[in-house]
Amino acid sequence: MDASRADKRPSRGNARYGRILRDRRGRILRVVEQKDASEAELEIDEVHTGFLVAQQARLADWLGRIENDNAQGEYYLTDVIGLAAADGVQVAASQPQSLEEVAGVNDRAQHAALERYYQRRRADTLMRSGVTLADPARFDVRGELAAGRDVTIDVNVVIEGQVRVADGVRIGPNCLLKDCSLGAGTEVFADCVIEAAEVGSEVRVGPFARIRPEAELADNCHVGNFVEIKKSRIGEGSKVNHLSYVGDSEVGRSVNVGAGTITCNYDGANKHRTVIGDKAFIGSNTALVAPVEVGAGATSGAGSVISRSAPPDKLTLTRAPQVTIDSWQRPQKKPTPS
Repeated sequence: MDASRADKRPSRGNARYGRILRDRRGRILRVVEQKDASEAELEIDEVHTGFLVAQQARLADWLGRIENDNAQGEYYLTDVIGLAAADGVQVAASQPQSLEEVAGVNDRAQHAALERYYQRRRADTLMRSGVTLADPARFDVRGELAAGRDVTIDVNVVIEGQVRVADGVRIGPNCLLKDCSLGAGTEVFADCVIEAAEVGSEVRVGPFARIRPEAELADNCHVGNFVEIKKSRIGEGSKVNHLSYVGDSEVGRSVNVGAGTITCNYDGANKHRTVIGDKAFIGSNTALVAPVEVGAGATSGAGSVISRSAPPDKLTLTRAPQVTIDSWQRPQKKPTPS
Protein backbone atom coordinates (compact mmCIF):
# COMPACT_ATOMS: atom_id res chain seq x y z
CA MET A 1 0.00 0.00 0.00
CA ASP A 2 1.59 3.28 -1.10
CA ALA A 3 1.70 6.49 0.89
CA SER A 4 -0.48 8.44 -1.49
CA ARG A 5 -3.30 5.98 -0.98
CA ALA A 6 -2.89 6.15 2.79
CA ASP A 7 -3.08 9.95 2.66
CA LYS A 8 -6.50 9.78 0.97
CA ARG A 9 -8.06 7.69 3.72
CA PRO A 10 -10.89 9.18 5.79
CA SER A 11 -9.96 10.83 9.07
CA ARG A 12 -13.21 9.82 10.79
CA GLY A 13 -13.16 8.49 14.36
CA ASN A 14 -13.40 4.90 13.10
CA ALA A 15 -10.47 5.26 10.65
CA ARG A 16 -8.16 2.92 12.59
CA TYR A 17 -10.66 0.14 13.20
CA GLY A 18 -11.05 -2.93 11.06
CA ARG A 19 -14.15 -2.89 8.83
CA ILE A 20 -16.74 -5.66 9.04
CA LEU A 21 -17.48 -7.11 5.59
CA ARG A 22 -20.86 -8.73 4.94
CA ASP A 23 -22.36 -10.51 1.95
CA ARG A 24 -25.54 -9.44 0.19
CA ARG A 25 -27.62 -11.35 2.71
CA GLY A 26 -25.99 -9.51 5.59
CA ARG A 27 -23.89 -12.42 6.83
CA ILE A 28 -20.48 -11.50 8.27
CA LEU A 29 -17.65 -12.71 6.05
CA ARG A 30 -14.51 -11.29 7.61
CA VAL A 31 -12.84 -8.24 9.07
CA VAL A 32 -10.37 -6.23 7.02
CA GLU A 33 -7.90 -4.11 8.97
CA GLN A 34 -7.60 -0.42 8.14
CA LYS A 35 -4.18 -0.67 6.51
CA ASP A 36 -5.30 -3.54 4.29
CA ALA A 37 -8.66 -2.06 3.26
CA SER A 38 -9.54 -0.73 -0.20
CA GLU A 39 -11.00 2.74 -0.64
CA ALA A 40 -14.49 1.24 -0.90
CA GLU A 41 -13.96 -0.84 2.24
CA LEU A 42 -12.80 2.24 4.15
CA GLU A 43 -16.22 3.77 3.54
CA ILE A 44 -17.88 1.02 5.60
CA ASP A 45 -19.18 2.39 8.91
CA GLU A 46 -19.50 -0.92 10.75
CA VAL A 47 -16.23 -1.60 12.57
CA HIS A 48 -14.74 -4.25 14.84
CA THR A 49 -13.63 -2.73 18.16
CA GLY A 50 -11.59 -5.68 19.38
CA PHE A 51 -14.00 -7.74 21.50
CA LEU A 52 -14.39 -11.35 20.42
CA VAL A 53 -16.18 -14.31 22.00
CA ALA A 54 -15.66 -17.86 20.71
CA GLN A 55 -15.68 -21.47 21.84
CA GLN A 56 -12.28 -22.37 23.23
CA ALA A 57 -11.73 -25.50 21.14
CA ARG A 58 -12.70 -23.82 17.86
CA LEU A 59 -10.67 -20.71 18.72
CA ALA A 60 -7.50 -22.75 19.30
CA ASP A 61 -7.87 -24.24 15.82
CA TRP A 62 -8.42 -20.89 14.14
CA LEU A 63 -5.51 -19.27 15.95
CA GLY A 64 -3.21 -21.96 14.61
CA ARG A 65 -4.28 -21.14 11.06
CA ILE A 66 -3.71 -17.37 11.16
CA GLU A 67 -1.04 -16.12 8.74
CA ASN A 68 0.78 -12.80 8.50
CA ASP A 69 0.34 -12.13 4.80
CA ASN A 70 -0.85 -8.55 5.18
CA ALA A 71 0.32 -4.94 4.90
CA GLN A 72 1.89 -4.95 8.37
CA GLY A 73 3.30 -8.48 8.36
CA GLU A 74 1.41 -9.14 11.59
CA TYR A 75 -0.81 -11.92 12.86
CA TYR A 76 -4.28 -10.39 13.09
CA LEU A 77 -6.60 -11.81 15.70
CA THR A 78 -9.46 -10.50 13.58
CA ASP A 79 -8.60 -13.10 10.92
CA VAL A 80 -10.32 -15.58 13.24
CA ILE A 81 -13.65 -14.13 12.08
CA GLY A 82 -12.94 -14.89 8.43
CA LEU A 83 -11.76 -18.41 9.27
CA ALA A 84 -14.90 -19.05 11.30
CA ALA A 85 -17.16 -17.85 8.48
CA ALA A 86 -15.25 -19.99 5.97
CA ASP A 87 -15.84 -23.02 8.21
CA GLY A 88 -19.57 -22.38 8.11
CA VAL A 89 -19.80 -21.03 11.66
CA GLN A 90 -22.39 -18.31 12.08
CA VAL A 91 -20.79 -15.05 13.19
CA ALA A 92 -22.96 -12.46 14.95
CA ALA A 93 -22.19 -8.84 15.81
CA SER A 94 -23.36 -6.97 18.90
CA GLN A 95 -23.88 -3.23 18.97
CA PRO A 96 -22.77 -1.19 22.02
CA GLN A 97 -25.10 1.26 23.70
CA SER A 98 -22.41 3.93 23.82
CA LEU A 99 -18.93 4.55 22.44
CA GLU A 100 -17.43 4.32 25.94
CA GLU A 101 -18.38 0.64 26.16
CA VAL A 102 -15.91 -0.24 23.41
CA ALA A 103 -13.33 2.51 23.80
CA GLY A 104 -9.70 1.41 23.99
CA VAL A 105 -7.35 2.32 26.82
CA ASN A 106 -3.85 3.29 25.78
CA ASP A 107 -2.80 5.54 28.66
CA ARG A 108 -3.80 6.52 32.17
CA ALA A 109 -5.78 9.54 31.00
CA GLN A 110 -8.02 7.31 28.86
CA HIS A 111 -8.34 4.84 31.72
CA ALA A 112 -9.44 7.64 34.07
CA ALA A 113 -11.99 8.89 31.54
CA LEU A 114 -13.55 5.43 31.23
CA GLU A 115 -13.56 5.01 35.01
CA ARG A 116 -15.52 8.24 35.36
CA TYR A 117 -17.99 7.06 32.72
CA TYR A 118 -18.45 3.77 34.59
CA GLN A 119 -18.84 5.52 37.94
CA ARG A 120 -21.39 7.96 36.53
CA ARG A 121 -23.48 5.03 35.29
CA ARG A 122 -23.36 3.46 38.76
CA ALA A 123 -24.31 6.81 40.29
CA ASP A 124 -27.23 7.25 37.90
CA THR A 125 -28.55 3.80 38.80
CA LEU A 126 -28.40 4.60 42.52
CA MET A 127 -30.09 7.97 42.09
CA ARG A 128 -32.92 6.41 40.06
CA SER A 129 -33.43 3.94 42.92
CA GLY A 130 -33.89 6.83 45.36
CA VAL A 131 -30.39 7.54 46.70
CA THR A 132 -29.48 11.23 46.93
CA LEU A 133 -25.91 11.99 45.82
CA ALA A 134 -24.62 15.48 46.52
CA ASP A 135 -22.43 15.29 43.40
CA PRO A 136 -22.52 12.12 41.26
CA ALA A 137 -19.22 13.15 39.66
CA ARG A 138 -17.50 12.80 43.04
CA PHE A 139 -18.63 9.36 44.13
CA ASP A 140 -17.02 5.94 43.62
CA VAL A 141 -18.49 2.46 43.94
CA ARG A 142 -15.73 -0.16 43.79
CA GLY A 143 -17.94 -3.04 44.83
CA GLU A 144 -21.66 -3.27 45.50
CA LEU A 145 -23.89 -0.87 47.41
CA ALA A 146 -27.32 -2.02 48.57
CA ALA A 147 -29.19 1.07 49.72
CA GLY A 148 -32.58 1.54 51.37
CA ARG A 149 -34.94 4.47 50.93
CA ASP A 150 -34.02 8.13 51.44
CA VAL A 151 -30.28 7.50 51.72
CA THR A 152 -28.12 10.63 51.34
CA ILE A 153 -24.44 10.51 50.37
CA ASP A 154 -22.17 13.56 50.30
CA VAL A 155 -19.15 14.15 48.05
CA ASN A 156 -15.98 12.05 47.80
CA VAL A 157 -17.48 8.93 49.37
CA VAL A 158 -15.85 5.63 48.35
CA ILE A 159 -17.71 2.33 48.57
CA GLU A 160 -15.59 -0.86 48.52
CA GLY A 161 -16.62 -4.50 48.73
CA GLN A 162 -20.14 -5.31 49.91
CA VAL A 163 -21.83 -2.40 51.67
CA ARG A 164 -25.42 -2.30 52.94
CA VAL A 165 -27.09 0.88 54.17
CA ALA A 166 -30.66 0.90 55.47
CA ASP A 167 -33.39 3.52 55.16
CA GLY A 168 -32.57 7.10 56.06
CA VAL A 169 -28.81 6.67 56.36
CA ARG A 170 -26.76 9.84 55.85
CA ILE A 171 -23.08 9.67 54.91
CA GLY A 172 -20.94 12.79 55.14
CA PRO A 173 -18.11 13.86 52.82
CA ASN A 174 -14.76 12.07 52.38
CA CYS A 175 -15.80 8.76 53.93
CA LEU A 176 -14.65 5.22 53.07
CA LEU A 177 -17.09 2.36 53.64
CA LYS A 178 -15.83 -1.16 53.04
CA ASP A 179 -17.63 -4.48 53.64
CA CYS A 180 -19.91 -3.02 56.29
CA SER A 181 -23.57 -2.46 57.10
CA LEU A 182 -25.32 0.60 58.53
CA GLY A 183 -28.71 0.43 60.22
CA ALA A 184 -31.70 2.69 59.61
CA GLY A 185 -31.32 6.35 60.53
CA THR A 186 -27.59 6.13 61.16
CA GLU A 187 -25.45 9.15 60.31
CA VAL A 188 -21.75 9.03 59.45
CA PHE A 189 -20.12 12.43 59.64
CA ALA A 190 -17.19 13.66 57.57
CA ASP A 191 -13.86 11.85 57.10
CA CYS A 192 -14.69 8.47 58.62
CA VAL A 193 -13.48 4.97 57.74
CA ILE A 194 -15.75 2.00 58.45
CA GLU A 195 -14.39 -1.42 57.48
CA ALA A 196 -15.82 -4.91 58.04
CA ALA A 197 -18.05 -3.63 60.82
CA GLU A 198 -21.72 -3.84 61.80
CA VAL A 199 -23.33 -0.54 62.72
CA GLY A 200 -26.83 -0.48 64.20
CA SER A 201 -29.73 1.94 63.81
CA GLU A 202 -29.73 5.60 64.84
CA VAL A 203 -25.98 5.52 65.45
CA ARG A 204 -23.78 8.62 65.15
CA VAL A 205 -20.23 8.12 63.90
CA GLY A 206 -17.51 10.73 63.53
CA PRO A 207 -16.26 13.04 62.30
CA PHE A 208 -12.77 11.57 61.87
CA ALA A 209 -13.65 8.18 63.37
CA ARG A 210 -12.23 4.82 62.36
CA ILE A 211 -14.35 1.71 62.84
CA ARG A 212 -12.10 -1.27 62.20
CA PRO A 213 -12.86 -4.94 61.39
CA GLU A 214 -15.00 -6.97 63.79
CA ALA A 215 -16.41 -3.89 65.45
CA GLU A 216 -20.09 -3.88 66.30
CA LEU A 217 -21.98 -0.74 67.26
CA ALA A 218 -25.41 -1.39 68.73
CA ASP A 219 -28.39 0.90 68.22
CA ASN A 220 -28.22 4.52 69.41
CA CYS A 221 -24.45 4.52 70.00
CA HIS A 222 -22.32 7.62 69.60
CA VAL A 223 -18.73 7.24 68.38
CA GLY A 224 -17.23 10.68 68.01
CA ASN A 225 -14.28 12.55 66.62
CA PHE A 226 -10.86 10.87 66.51
CA VAL A 227 -12.15 7.63 68.03
CA GLU A 228 -10.94 4.20 66.91
CA ILE A 229 -12.95 1.05 67.58
CA LYS A 230 -11.39 -2.35 66.81
CA LYS A 231 -12.76 -5.87 67.37
CA SER A 232 -15.14 -4.58 70.02
CA ARG A 233 -18.85 -4.40 70.72
CA ILE A 234 -20.29 -1.13 71.93
CA GLY A 235 -23.63 -1.67 73.66
CA GLU A 236 -26.89 0.13 72.98
CA GLY A 237 -26.92 3.79 73.89
CA SER A 238 -23.25 3.92 74.87
CA LYS A 239 -21.02 6.86 73.97
CA VAL A 240 -17.34 7.04 73.04
CA ASN A 241 -17.26 10.62 71.89
CA HIS A 242 -13.71 11.95 71.94
CA LEU A 243 -10.12 10.97 71.26
CA SER A 244 -10.34 7.36 72.44
CA TYR A 245 -9.21 3.86 71.44
CA VAL A 246 -11.33 0.83 72.27
CA GLY A 247 -9.87 -2.50 71.16
CA ASP A 248 -10.72 -6.12 71.98
CA SER A 249 -13.47 -4.99 74.29
CA GLU A 250 -17.04 -5.62 75.36
CA VAL A 251 -18.78 -2.39 76.35
CA GLY A 252 -22.22 -2.67 77.91
CA ARG A 253 -25.34 -0.56 77.57
CA SER A 254 -25.50 3.17 78.38
CA VAL A 255 -21.78 3.42 79.10
CA ASN A 256 -20.01 6.77 78.90
CA VAL A 257 -16.36 6.57 77.86
CA GLY A 258 -14.61 9.84 78.59
CA ALA A 259 -12.22 11.69 76.31
CA GLY A 260 -8.74 10.25 75.94
CA THR A 261 -9.63 6.78 77.24
CA ILE A 262 -7.64 3.85 75.88
CA THR A 263 -7.86 0.11 76.33
CA CYS A 264 -4.33 -1.21 76.70
CA ASN A 265 -5.07 -4.50 74.95
CA TYR A 266 -1.58 -5.49 73.74
CA ASP A 267 1.22 -6.56 76.08
CA GLY A 268 3.83 -6.78 73.35
CA ALA A 269 3.05 -10.40 72.53
CA ASN A 270 -0.66 -11.10 73.02
CA LYS A 271 -4.01 -9.29 72.88
CA HIS A 272 -6.27 -9.19 75.94
CA ARG A 273 -9.91 -8.21 76.46
CA THR A 274 -11.55 -5.45 78.44
CA VAL A 275 -15.11 -5.82 79.73
CA ILE A 276 -17.12 -2.78 80.82
CA GLY A 277 -20.51 -3.33 82.46
CA ASP A 278 -23.77 -1.51 81.78
CA LYS A 279 -24.02 2.16 82.84
CA ALA A 280 -20.37 2.40 83.80
CA PHE A 281 -18.72 5.81 83.63
CA ILE A 282 -15.11 5.88 82.42
CA GLY A 283 -13.42 9.14 83.36
CA SER A 284 -11.33 11.10 80.88
CA ASN A 285 -7.79 9.90 80.21
CA THR A 286 -8.37 6.53 81.81
CA ALA A 287 -6.07 3.68 80.75
CA LEU A 288 -7.71 0.27 81.09
CA VAL A 289 -4.91 -2.31 81.22
CA ALA A 290 -6.31 -5.57 79.87
CA PRO A 291 -7.28 -8.14 80.86
CA VAL A 292 -9.52 -6.10 83.11
CA GLU A 293 -13.19 -5.75 84.00
CA VAL A 294 -15.14 -2.69 85.06
CA GLY A 295 -18.36 -3.60 86.81
CA ALA A 296 -21.84 -2.34 86.00
CA GLY A 297 -22.44 1.18 87.26
CA ALA A 298 -18.77 1.61 88.23
CA THR A 299 -16.92 4.89 87.81
CA SER A 300 -13.24 5.36 87.09
CA GLY A 301 -11.68 8.64 88.12
CA ALA A 302 -10.18 10.83 85.42
CA GLY A 303 -6.54 10.08 84.70
CA SER A 304 -6.61 6.66 86.31
CA VAL A 305 -4.72 3.54 85.26
CA ILE A 306 -7.07 0.64 85.96
CA SER A 307 -5.18 -2.65 85.98
CA ARG A 308 -7.39 -4.67 88.35
CA SER A 309 -11.10 -5.26 88.31
CA ALA A 310 -13.20 -2.27 89.34
CA PRO A 311 -16.23 -3.35 91.42
CA PRO A 312 -19.76 -2.41 90.38
CA ASP A 313 -21.29 0.88 91.52
CA LYS A 314 -18.04 2.08 93.11
CA LEU A 315 -15.52 4.82 92.31
CA THR A 316 -12.12 3.39 91.45
CA LEU A 317 -9.15 5.63 90.78
CA THR A 318 -5.38 5.74 90.85
CA ARG A 319 -4.08 9.21 91.41
CA ALA A 320 -0.98 10.71 92.99
CA PRO A 321 -1.64 13.44 95.58
CA GLN A 322 -1.74 16.95 94.16
CA VAL A 323 1.18 19.04 95.32
CA THR A 324 1.86 22.77 95.02
CA ILE A 325 5.48 23.95 95.19
CA ASP A 326 5.37 27.46 96.64
CA SER A 327 9.03 28.24 95.94
CA TRP A 328 8.90 27.26 92.26
CA GLN A 329 9.50 29.92 89.61
CA ARG A 330 8.93 29.66 85.90
CA PRO A 331 12.23 29.54 83.92
CA GLN A 332 13.08 32.79 82.18
CA LYS A 333 14.37 33.05 78.67
CA LYS A 334 18.00 34.13 78.57
CA PRO A 335 18.57 37.56 77.03
CA THR A 336 19.95 37.59 73.50
CA PRO A 337 23.58 38.85 73.42
CA SER A 338 23.83 42.28 71.82
